[in-house]
Amino acid sequence: MSDWMATQSSPAGRRPRALSPLREHLRDTFWFAPTAAMVGVFVVWVGAEALDTAIVDALQRDRDYETLDELLRFAEDAKAVVSAVGSAMMTFIGVVFSISLVAVQMASGQFTPRVVRLFVRSRITKATFAVFLATFVLTLLVLTSFDTADDPRSVTTVPLVQSVLTLCMVGLSLLLFVLYVNATLRLMRISHVIARIASESFRVPASMPVPAGGREAVPVGGREAPGHGTETGWVPHDGRAGVLRDVHITRLVRVARKHGVVLRLIPRIGDFVVPGMPVLAVHGGPVPPRRALRYAISVGVERTYHQDLAFGLRQLADIALRALSPAINDPTTAVQALDRVVQFLAALSRRPLDAALHRDRAGAVRLVQPVPDWTELVDLGFTEARGCAVGSPQVCRRMLAGLDDLLLLAPPERREPLLRHRELLRQAVGLAAPTASDRDFALRPDRQGIG
Repeated sequence: MSDWMATQSSPAGRRPRALSPLREHLRDTFWFAPTAAMVGVFVVWVGAEALDTAIVDALQRDRDYETLDELLRFAEDAKAVVSAVGSAMMTFIGVVFSISLVAVQMASGQFTPRVVRLFVRSRITKATFAVFLATFVLTLLVLTSFDTADDPRSVTTVPLVQSVLTLCMVGLSLLLFVLYVNATLRLMRISHVIARIASESFRVPASMPVPAGGREAVPVGGREAPGHGTETGWVPHDGRAGVLRDVHITRLVRVARKHGVVLRLIPRIGDFVVPGMPVLAVHGGPVPPRRALRYAISVGVERTYHQDLAFGLRQLADIALRALSPAINDPTTAVQALDRVVQFLAALSRRPLDAALHRDRAGAVRLVQPVPDWTELVDLGFTEARGCAVGSPQVCRRMLAGLDDLLLLAPPERREPLLRHRELLRQAVGLAAPTASDRDFALRPDRQGIG
């Protein structure tokens, strides 16, 4: 929420920066960090080997064979340590991998399968695997540098710097292992999982542009976009079928400005698209060539946080539903999920919705991106949980308190869906409660549910 508030308090003339999806896509992969670490450690090893060779050459030029002989004895001891580290690192990697699998399995079964991406995106998990693999690769490289010669006059290199570097990597691996275990245990606790989901969710509205003049309603479902011209054509999706993950905003704005048109994204982020389905409508000019829009639309197998405003609410609703299911029956977890639902909706209660308008440097609108409106977000956050909350007074009381809080924050034109959910909840509790006292207790707003 602090990120969103910071965006709201930014100077009026400041345009939000349109981020490339590449960074977010790399965060959703697990191969990039370990691969980059192994490549990086190879480069470092090449430099360390050159430094070791330079040290030996300098000592031989100075005929300091006594020092070289001491270094050779040190190398014998270092070789045994490096060999032990190399064999131990593979066992260490197996332990870490096993912990990760158990944690992911428990979290997906207890909370929702969609929280698995929190483990995939965890920086400490990626850093731990990356450093462990880099340490293992480094030990193999260092072992190849040990010279078989025993004569100080004929030795070519003594891996002194390389051995010290290996010991430093081992120390870093042990530190990261402790941090990794702590982070994994935190991610297995529902309160931290829900907090992470909320934190990721608030980044979406923080990156969305806010109209400089306040609310600017743009209907995104019809063929007209006021001020942007009549629809002159559309661009079909020619890739694989899947979920619309995000769009490359900077590229689309640049293409629209170059061709003097306004592009309107037809599906919302998170919608499932199939080949041939229209994805971009063109207003005010000819359709840009297909090659100019290549790689501007990203489709994957699952939704992401990057530009999907409703994805965080979807996960919070899933956690609340799972907690209220007869198999788990954990209303306290549902209350924790509702806490974050109320927090997210409160942050959006006065924010312009329906469409995000992305402008070029001259201030002209070039991309219209549809986003869920207020009613859709409220329904997503409360409908399913409300249907399962009738038998749990704790959840009913928390939901009523949350709706009352949102009614105080939301402007008058946005109170209708909140009043509707509150009335539907009262009607459902009135039909399900066996006695008047039970009904009165369940319909008493309480931000903690039942203490």
